[in-house]
Amino acid sequence: MINEYLRQSDIPSLEIIQDFQLIENQPNHVAIIMDGNGRWATNKNLPRINGHKAGIAAIFPLIDIVINSNIKHLTLYAFSTENWNRPKSEIDGLMDLLEEAIMKETESVHTKNIKINYIGNTKRLSHNLQKLINNSLEITKNNTGLSCNIALDYGGREEIIQAIKNIIDDNIKSVDINETLINQYLYTANIPDPDLIIRTAGEQRTSNFLPWQSVYSEYFSTEILWPDFKPNDLLKAVRSYSTRKRKYGKL
Repeated sequence: MINEYLRQSDIPSLEIIQDFQLIENQPNHVAIIMDGNGRWATNKNLPRINGHKAGIAAIFPLIDIVINSNIKHLTLYAFSTENWNRPKSEIDGLMDLLEEAIMKETESVHTKNIKINYIGNTKRLSHNLQKLINNSLEITKNNTGLSCNIALDYGGREEIIQAIKNIIDDNIKSVDINETLINQYLYTANIPDPDLIIRTAGEQRTSNFLPWQSVYSEYFSTEILWPDFKPNDLLKAVRSYSTRKRKYGKL
């Protein structure tokens, strides 16, 4: 069960929510590379699947913070195209956890006026998981609050390749191809580029995550493993972002 890893102490306090609301210059779109689930479990002498359980549980307190902020879009890197190279037992266990999370949490997310989106090649997922995904999309499609984008079977290079193929299939003339048109063919069409990308577990690489969309994103890396990433840690990341001057190549 995922909820066994959701501790009462993880729920954001009113003080943290108020501190968050006082931050000026908050990002419109935050994307997170949720790294470190396996290491978290290994450090505790637990099976790796327990790390994924704890990782999913860590999402919900952060959502409760974000819906009380000026952040309008949250993108979570849940499963990459490269993750298919992991042991089948781990993949199967993770897919079971994703099914459980979507099945049990969609209604709760809906009551918070959150709109769920999925970016990635979800057609490779199991029939049952695709069914749950489509159901969550249908239930939340008219919500007007936070847009929560789940990157599932996502790879940035594959996204760009697929966009090029679709442009060719649509017989678009080369003279008409520009950034705006390419944006419309990406998984993230109609989603603004991320302002802030957070990566946990101390890694400094982007791991094929939103390469087209992140050209001017600000990065924040933390040594904290994802299951231990708490609302106060998100607060620190957003505070760091708020102090930066984004130049977009200008002086």
